[in-house]
Amino acid sequence: MTYKTSLDNLAKTITIGITILFAAIIVGQYSIIKNAGQANPIYTTVALLLIYFIAFAFRPINYNVSDNKLIIHRLFFDVKIDRSQIKSVELLDKEFIGWSIRTFGVGGLFGYYGKFSNSKIGSMTWYATRKDKVVLVRTINNKKIILTPDEPQKFVANFALKNMPAH
Repeated sequence: MTYKTSLDNLAKTITIGITILFAAIIVGQYSIIKNAGQANPIYTTVALLLIYFIAFAFRPINYNVSDNKLIIHRLFFDVKIDRSQIKSVELLDKEFIGWSIRTFGVGGLFGYYGKFSNSKIGSMTWYATRKDKVVLVRTINNKKIILTPDEPQKFVANFALKNMPAH
């Protein structure tokens, strides 16, 4: 079953703000440099567009729970986790991810994804689009993965049903 993801208000605000900022920098540098008659703004333009495209490409689009895999869909490089490698899936209050520190990742542009850490959970990987509706997936090798499906209770229940042994 596929579970949609949607951005929270903070991620929407950051995404809109960064989009406007990057557009203003790109447009502004061309008009300033045009008047100065020297320098080439292509490097800045390429760098900003590359940052924007990479953030867009690696954002979580949706999650899919199949009979044997959990798949985190992204524009490039889906993340696939075998169900046999998953120890538990549980709902978390948003306080559990509060005060998390981004150690290597994106903190609002199209979502929150990458490596994060905090004192309650420790090191974890986020594939999130919001900071509420949080699901923690623990693997058997103690990796912690944060997901934020729009319907977290349904996600956990569906996953639990798929893990129940046949009678």
